[in-house]
Amino acid sequence: MEIPEERISTGNGGLDEILKGGLPANRLYLVEGMPGSGKTTLALQFLLDGARAGEPVLYITLSETSEELEVVARSHGWNLDGVALFELASAEEVLGAGRDQSILHSWEMELGGTIDLIRKELERVKPRRVVFDSLSEMRLLAQDPLRYRRHLLQLKQFFAGLNTTVILIDDLTGTHAERDSHLHSLCHGVVTLERLTLDFGAARRRLQVQKLRGVDFVAGYHDFVIQRGGLGIFPRLIAADHRTSFLGEAIASGVPELDALLGGGPARGTSTLITGPTGAGKTSLALQYIAASCGRGEHCAIYQFDERIGTLLARAKAFGIDLQKFIDDGYLVLRQLDAAEVAPGQFAAMVREQVEENAAKVVLIDSLNGYLAAMPQEQQLVLQLHELLSFLNQAGVVTLLVNPQQGFFGSMHAHGLDVSYVADVVILLRYFEAEGRIRKAISIVKNRSGAHEDTIREYRIDKEGLRVGEPLSDFRGILTGTPDYVGSKAPLMEDRGSGA
Repeated sequence: MEIPEERISTGNGGLDEILKGGLPANRLYLVEGMPGSGKTTLALQFLLDGARAGEPVLYITLSETSEELEVVARSHGWNLDGVALFELASAEEVLGAGRDQSILHSWEMELGGTIDLIRKELERVKPRRVVFDSLSEMRLLAQDPLRYRRHLLQLKQFFAGLNTTVILIDDLTGTHAERDSHLHSLCHGVVTLERLTLDFGAARRRLQVQKLRGVDFVAGYHDFVIQRGGLGIFPRLIAADHRTSFLGEAIASGVPELDALLGGGPARGTSTLITGPTGAGKTSLALQYIAASCGRGEHCAIYQFDERIGTLLARAKAFGIDLQKFIDDGYLVLRQLDAAEVAPGQFAAMVREQVEENAAKVVLIDSLNGYLAAMPQEQQLVLQLHELLSFLNQAGVVTLLVNPQQGFFGSMHAHGLDVSYVADVVILLRYFEAEGRIRKAISIVKNRSGAHEDTIREYRIDKEGLRVGEPLSDFRGILTGTPDYVGSKAPLMEDRGSGA
């Protein structure tokens, strides 16, 4: 019977999830990345996790001083009292004591003496966790690739005789930003951190587990940010890992005519695309479903890319929906997102948190244009959105997507992402002209979850709320993008009850 390896936490919940439980203990690992990618922060999280568990831990630094490490720790609100720090700057002073020449000795004396001092410190502290920062200085001391590799192998063999988990840090500055394949083969696991600079907005950071011998892990790139408290790592969302059972009943909007259009409303576990020109009432329609769900005591979430929260609250209140009350009662989470600051993985993690921890039943993304603008240089954006929608569908969430069309009239082309094939329901809002006035119409283009009306109804939003009229049968020019109503001269919705 195979005995499973002991796992230890990295000190970062996101990375532990990617590693499916943490790192196998008593092995040698490599964390590599260019300067500024977050290696030191991740290494300190690893050591502090061990210190909190009462383990002796050791940080060996050839590149940073203890003062610099203290500054990093304070920026995250950490205390390094439980972490033993061994500065190789002081080791060099010991190494050069009593000699006439400077501390830049021949490679044999320099590197060999440094490694001897490291061994003595390890024997003194007997740490369970060690961070070695960084290998670039070891390359500099060795001055020759073969000598460097030989000493690195000796160091690994020395660590193998100890009950110690070791993280080696490599900033890639000594390899012209190229990965050291020999070093990769020497280590039990390799984690790569990358920092990407976009044309505009915040830098993007992502992480990849290159290898982990004998252990399953979540492959691919995972977005992360450096924030107070450490690295915020967002594991890549895999919808197939989050299947849940739920009843796929329809959710009502509270407007009988609107519910009739959709055969009762969108079904749980489906995504609804609301599209149409600017000002047609797409967001207002979505808010009607949000308000009805909150009124039933269900938790909902709105992710607002385009509109200020204050403007949205005021606009909703003007047609009878008090979103602030739902927020105060704890049923609604309303997040305004800065399109220049959020990464796809970070956004997916926000949504996942609301679903798994707050039991959100309805999620509104307003709009897809804002989502696209937030990630202008990201690749495979439609695939990432598809995975997010699949996750929400399998969790039984009703997802509402607002997608504006270009201009006010004319082409039915949707600007930005075309996700109509992904959505289960497509609601189309249009303008039409009748009796010399611009009016609005609503129709259902598709509904995978059941039957729906194929009629066109008038649609109006005013102080009385959202109203949907009777089917309008006399239209022409529907597919031109500017439908023209040529039917009865009887009063339409805003004229009813006016005595006309």
